[in-house]
Amino acid sequence: MARPVAITVMLVVSACDTEPTATPVPSPDPITESEVPGAPTDSANTYMGRPLATTMSHLGADWLARGNRDEEENTTLLHQTLGLKPGDVACDVGAGNGYHTLRMATAVGPGGKAIGVDLQPEMLELLMQRAKAEGVSNVETILAEPDDPKLPPDTCDLILLVDVYHELSDPAAVLQRLSAALTDRGRIALLEYRAEDPEVPIKELHKMSKAQILTEYSANGLRLASEFDGLPWQHLMFFVPK
Repeated sequence: MARPVAITVMLVVSACDTEPTATPVPSPDPITESEVPGAPTDSANTYMGRPLATTMSHLGADWLARGNRDEEENTTLLHQTLGLKPGDVACDVGAGNGYHTLRMATAVGPGGKAIGVDLQPEMLELLMQRAKAEGVSNVETILAEPDDPKLPPDTCDLILLVDVYHELSDPAAVLQRLSAALTDRGRIALLEYRAEDPEVPIKELHKMSKAQILTEYSANGLRLASEFDGLPWQHLMFFVPK
């Protein structure tokens, strides 16, 4: 599909760059993709037959907290389905500027903790700025490495990955470390845009099928514990160690 010469910021700064059929986010100055500093360039590397996408730049962080995100993705329903409880430790891997981290911090309450993990220090700085502005104090951040989220063992009651797993450059190493970071009752909650649904307005490289997810997670010692199919665009699948 040919792209128009000028597209909105939403279409270029997201790691999951939308097709032109998506509802555009209003932009006062539409610009071309080549004019966006740090716009992601897709990788030629593969994992278990799946092409790997690349990580979005912190320059696109505002898109993560866009005003219509709940309308598009029903993030309110997502957080209800996560089932976090007061006192839990919730870990947001690929946290970006903390859109989900801050909601998780509120859900676990002052007796719990939300840990935001990201590769980019600029993202973590933005996350803490947002936490301070919103008066959220039970948040910590960790600067990750591409093959290591740096989460201590036996730490997380829930690890959330929202549209980030498909961007990992070393999925096997990261899954091994995420498994070790789970508590005895801990779960990994994986969200990925549905490859099975052509109506989801996301480039194919940034979608995953259930079959591919199950193949990769099973190969890395994880089993499907439950799943939820009620979100507009994304799979939500919960995994635990085998």
